[in-house]
Amino acid sequence: MPPSRPLLLSLTLLSLFSCMESSSPSARTAVGWQSPLYQDHALIGRIWRASDQRFITVAQLQQELDRKGFLLLGEKHDNPDHHTLRRSLLQQMMASGTVGTVSFEMLDSSQQALVDNIDSADMGSAEALQAHLLWDAEGWDWNFYGPVLTELLAAGVPVRAANISSEEMMAIYGGELDASIANVMNAQQMEQLNLDIDESHCGMLPASQFPAMVRVQQSRDASMASSLSQAAPVGQRVLIAGNYHVRRDLGVSNYLSAGIAGATAVPPADIVALGFMEVSPESNEPADYTEAFSSTAPYDYLWFTPAVSAEDYCAAMRAGGQ
Repeated sequence: MPPSRPLLLSLTLLSLFSCMESSSPSARTAVGWQSPLYQDHALIGRIWRASDQRFITVAQLQQELDRKGFLLLGEKHDNPDHHTLRRSLLQQMMASGTVGTVSFEMLDSSQQALVDNIDSADMGSAEALQAHLLWDAEGWDWNFYGPVLTELLAAGVPVRAANISSEEMMAIYGGELDASIANVMNAQQMEQLNLDIDESHCGMLPASQFPAMVRVQQSRDASMASSLSQAAPVGQRVLIAGNYHVRRDLGVSNYLSAGIAGATAVPPADIVALGFMEVSPESNEPADYTEAFSSTAPYDYLWFTPAVSAEDYCAAMRAGGQ
């Protein structure tokens, strides 16, 4: 009799983790990867620790994560391997009883009441849960997030909406930020946010729109920080968000440590940022992937995976704008 689907998933994850514990690059690429590009890259499956610039094992990572109160777990949104690896970490946390709450970038403030009022009928199927949450399937692939949401809710783990709503975003875009949020970043950080906004829009965004876009970025990060700081202080508080949001130098941790909105300031030592990073054929050096611009390391750990696509996003944007 073949194994059930959950068991098959567990066996796949176990096999994948076993391969990644090996020091052999060939072993690390043997099974499990869903992203098609650069599977023979020297960094595939390896975990880089920024504090001493060394590679560590999955077991070491899990042990070190267990010591932190706030876990910021990143992703490249369309990379299935990032979702698989992160889900396996959360499964380990649920099994050991360490996870307290999980906040999602993919849920905004308008959906928190829906999360709080899930009943057995909503949990009857993945489709029912998706419909109940009014999930934004165009923005967030339900196949990536639905399974982990279902597992968390079934285990009784509180789930929190971390993002601002569309209405809040529009108000912030056309208005001003609360000073407690606006003043969290220093001049160097603000300059980098503006540079990154420009780069992420491939140099096609008018400079006059930079301040509004930065306000929205800051508001999202502040909202994610508030979601974590306002959660019940029982167990580890976890954020699931894009890699940029979990950066220590520019993202959520800055607002956690600032203690915005009356929240108790979180010591930086109690926050950990894990970025899941696609490899590039242009570099085998982990430090090249951090995009550091200051003495603050963007991530405490980088976990390397194959890439989904080699498409030049900016070239496609510019071609579409012609």
